[in-house]
Formats: sequence, structure tokens, C-alpha cells
Amino acid sequence: MCLGIPGRIVELKDDGGFATGVVDFGGVRRDVCLAYVRDDVTLGDYVIVHVGFAISKVDEAEATRTFEVLREMSQLEDLDWMREVAETSLAHAAGPPA
Repeated sequence: MCLGIPGRIVELKDDGGFATGVVDFGGVRRDVCLAYVRDDVTLGDYVIVHVGFAISKVDEAEATRTFEVLREMSQLEDLDWMREVAETSLAHAAGPPA
């Protein structure tokens, strides 16, 4: 499974002819390769970043929707943990298998 995270371009750079930039991910800033989207993005645009490469441009609404899905996924991880505890507890309460 690949996970792309949205971020906003806050700085554009040229690293020896190679398009790069600084992308802000909710307060965390990272250098990102912009080569795949160089002709489509400007300062302030949102991009989807996977392993340090901007792979597509998205609008702010799409970036927000993606953040919401990521937040929901993290909540589901907590629910998975609780479900495992509940299933284990129920199995012990039922006694050993016959």
C-alpha cells in the first residue's frame, strides 16, 4: 500500500536544474522533489507527496478531505486495538474450546 500525504508548497527551489521545494505538512516542513509536477505547481499550491516526491497537484479541498481520511484511519487503529482486547476477553470468558 502506498500512502501519499498532502502538503502546501511554501518555497520553490532549483537544485542544479532539478525542481525541488519546501512543503509544509501541517507545521512540519520537508524538502520535496517537484520534478514530476514542476510545470503544474506554484508557490502555495497543494501536492500529494510520497517518499519525498510530489506525485500530483491537488486543490485545497481535496487536501483537506485527505487529511480527514488520514485522521479517521488513525482513529480506526485505536478501534482495532480495542476490538482485539474485546475478542480476547470474550474468548477467555467462554472458557477453553471444546
